[in-house]
Formats: sequence, structure tokens, C-alpha cells
Amino acid sequence: MVSERRDPPFGGSVVFLLMNLPLGVLAFGLLTSFTAAGLGTAVVWVGVGLLALVVLAVRGAARLERARVYALLDRYVDLPYLPLPVGRQSLRWKARLKDPSTWRDLVYFFLLFPLGIVEFVLVTAFWSTSLALAGLPIYFRWLPDGAYYFPAEELRWLTVDSTVEALPWAALGVLFIALSVALTKALAGMHARVANALLGPTVAQRRRMERWWEAVEEQNLVVG
Repeated sequence: MVSERRDPPFGGSVVFLLMNLPLGVLAFGLLTSFTAAGLGTAVVWVGVGLLALVVLAVRGAARLERARVYALLDRYVDLPYLPLPVGRQSLRWKARLKDPSTWRDLVYFFLLFPLGIVEFVLVTAFWSTSLALAGLPIYFRWLPDGAYYFPAEELRWLTVDSTVEALPWAALGVLFIALSVALTKALAGMHARVANALLGPTVAQRRRMERWWEAVEEQNLVVG
């Protein structure tokens, strides 16, 4: 389940969103390379080991991702996995591969790359614009010619070359900062919902886990 907090913390949201792009690039690169190598060499059984490594790595990385979501966004995502059966490794691997959570974990890490691009571009664009406008009364005098030209130096529709002229732009920058804060929290909240949908249990899985724990408790009562 997801915690009841309505908005994720601002500081954690900024760190989380900026981390998503490098993590997405890393995850996409490793997944595509190892999966391609595993499929390509599956006929000589080397690929089977590589694909098994991918499955274990994805499930382990998903646990770390749930911890990252909780640490930075204050959103708890339940584990969706049922305990593996006791017995032969073949039965345990069959359970892993039949578990839809394994494949939803895989989908999440493939989506982390495009999501990270969108989030990184929006966050950096809004915040760079906001801070540039808000700080214009301070730094405009150190720009070329000691002035700021809008929209560009080659196309001078408006010229800002005094503190008084820069103040309206600074006020606009403050408005953009407020919008940037709201956007940052909204993007982080959206990503938390995506993480909960893909990394958390579905309704059917929750019912299966409840039935499993009920069966375990009944068995313990019988043994006791």
C-alpha cells in the first residue's frame, strides 16, 4: 500500500527526480545488453544462466527501488512476492517465472529510462528558468553589454539594463518558482503511483497472500 501522505516531501522529490535519468540509463543499458546476450546464447545454455541472472537482478533491484521510493518520497510500497516453495531449485525458479510481479518489475525498469528523461527535462527547464528570472536583478550587470535581452541577444524585443527594470522579471521568477515546486511534487507523486502500480501487489495478489498467510496460521495452529 501507499502511505496516506498527500504530497511527497519537496527535497526528496527533487533528489528522486534528478536520480531517475542516470538510473534509467543504467537500468536500460544493462537490461537490454544482458537480455540480448542471454537470448542469443540460450541455445548453448550459457544464455540460460544470463537470463536467470537478469531475473534475480531485477527482483533485487526492485527491492532497492521500493526502499528509494520510501526514503525520498515517503511512500511505502508493499512487497508483492509470495514466499518461494521449499524443495528443488526447479520449483523455486518456476515460481519466480510464473510470478507476474517479476515481469512487472522488469517493465518498471524499462520505463524508468523514458520517464527519467521527461522528468529530468521538465524539472531542469522549470527550475533553471525560475532561478534565472528571480536572480536577474543581481546578475544582469555581469551579462554581455551589462544588460539582459529578451528573447535573445540577436532579437532584442525587451532590454533590461537596470535593477528597476529587472524587478518585474524577478516577480515573474518568484511565480515560476512556486509553479516549479508544485510541478516537482506532482511529478514525484505521479512516479510514486507508477511505482506502486508496477512494484506493488495487485488486488488479486493481495488476496492470494492473505489466503497463503491464513493457511500458514491454520497449519501452525494444527501443529501447536
